[in-house]
Amino acid sequence: MQAVKSGLSKSGSPEGLTCTLRIVILRKEPMSKTRSEVLTESKKKGVVAGVTTAGAVAAGVLLAPVAGVVLAVPAAYFGWKWWKHRGENGIKF
Repeated sequence: MQAVKSGLSKSGSPEGLTCTLRIVILRKEPMSKTRSEVLTESKKKGVVAGVTTAGAVAAGVLLAPVAGVVLAVPAAYFGWKWWKHRGENGIKF
């Protein structure tokens, strides 16, 4: 009875106070690629983004600024996909 009077249960923890710790890991899908495959894919996406950006710049300088602006749209798209891929897979520079 002495433990109940002091506000502690028989197990020694405060009455009415319970703490539950849950660790939940959510994944979108199971891991289907190895780290080296992810890095290879990132390099390919980076090359595509770089080449399209270089092409947009070259078209803007050599042909016309309008052509450079038009070709900058796919360059921005491929660059965004590359950055997003790196961020989702935790790849640092």
